[in-house]
Amino acid sequence: MTLTLPSPAAPLKIGTRGSPLALAQAYETRDRLARAFELEPDAFEIVVIKTTGDNRAMIDADRPLKEIGNKGLFTKEIEEALTAGSIDIAVHSMKDMPTLQPEGLLLDCYLPREDVRDAFVSPGVRAIADLVEGAVVGTSSLRRRAQLLNRRPDLQVVEFRGNVQTRLQKLEDGVAMATFLAMAGLRRLGLSTQVPAAPIEVEDMLPAVAQGAIGIERRSSDSTAAAMLEAIHHAETSLCLAAERAFLAALDGSCETPIAALAELSGGTLRLRGEILRPDGSEALVADQSAAMEDGAELGRHMGEELRARAGKGFFTP
Repeated sequence: MTLTLPSPAAPLKIGTRGSPLALAQAYETRDRLARAFELEPDAFEIVVIKTTGDNRAMIDADRPLKEIGNKGLFTKEIEEALTAGSIDIAVHSMKDMPTLQPEGLLLDCYLPREDVRDAFVSPGVRAIADLVEGAVVGTSSLRRRAQLLNRRPDLQVVEFRGNVQTRLQKLEDGVAMATFLAMAGLRRLGLSTQVPAAPIEVEDMLPAVAQGAIGIERRSSDSTAAAMLEAIHHAETSLCLAAERAFLAALDGSCETPIAALAELSGGTLRLRGEILRPDGSEALVADQSAAMEDGAELGRHMGEELRARAGKGFFTP
C-alpha cells in the first residue's frame, strides 16, 4: 500500500477535548507523528470538540461526577465526529475511556506511558500523614476519596472538580487544605516543578486504571491512519493497559466505582496489582498476581472476577 501522507492542503485532523491537558496530549501526538514521518506541524489540524461531560461539568460544578454520568460523557461527541469523518483520529486520556468502543472504531495505539503516580498537592502540608485531624481535602475521584478515607477516616472530603488549573485555584482560595492530581498531567503541562506536589508511591495509593496513558482512536476502515499510528505505538504500554482494562471490565467498572490497578513489565513477566474499595473507604480488597506478558489480558480478567467474587453483592454500595 502506498501511504498518502497529510499535508497543509489536506491535514490529518486530530480530535480532542479543549482543556489545557487534553490539548497538550493532542500536540504530543501531532509532534510524534510529525517526527515519525518528517512532516511539518501544519500537516496536522487540532480540532477541539466540546463533550457532554465538559458542558455538564460547567453547569453542575459542585455535583459529584457519578451523579452527572459515566465515562462516556467525555468521549461521546468526539467518537461521533470520528465516525462521521469530520476528524481522522481522536486523542484520549485512557483513564477516561470506557472498556468498549463503538462499532467501527478501534483504540489500538498508545503513546509511552507517563508517571503513573498520584500527587498530593497542598501549599502548606507535605504528605497525607501530616494533615491535621478533620482537615478538608478536595477530590472528585471516588477512587482517591475511598483510598484516602481508608487510611484517614477522620478527614473531611469535599467535591473538587475541574481541570488542573481550576483545582489549583480552588486550593489557593482555601476551599480545601489539599487535593490530588496525576503526576502525568503535571508533567505534560510543565507544572511538576511549579506546583507544591509530592508524588505518592503506588504502594501507598494504587493509581486509576490506565492512569498516565494516552490512547489514540481511529476508524477501523482507515488504513492511512492505521499505518501512521503504528509508527508511534508503544507496545509495552499496550500490554500493561490490556491487563488493567480487562481487570476493569471484569469488575464492570466505571467512574462510579472505586477501582485501582497497575500493571508493570519486568522481562517477559507482567505483574498486576488491583484494588477495589467500598465508596466510604471502610473496606478494601487487594490482589497481586503475575503472568507471562502475553497473558496479561487473561490475568486481568481472572483477577477482576476473583475480586468481584470476594466482594459479593452490595460491596460497592455506600
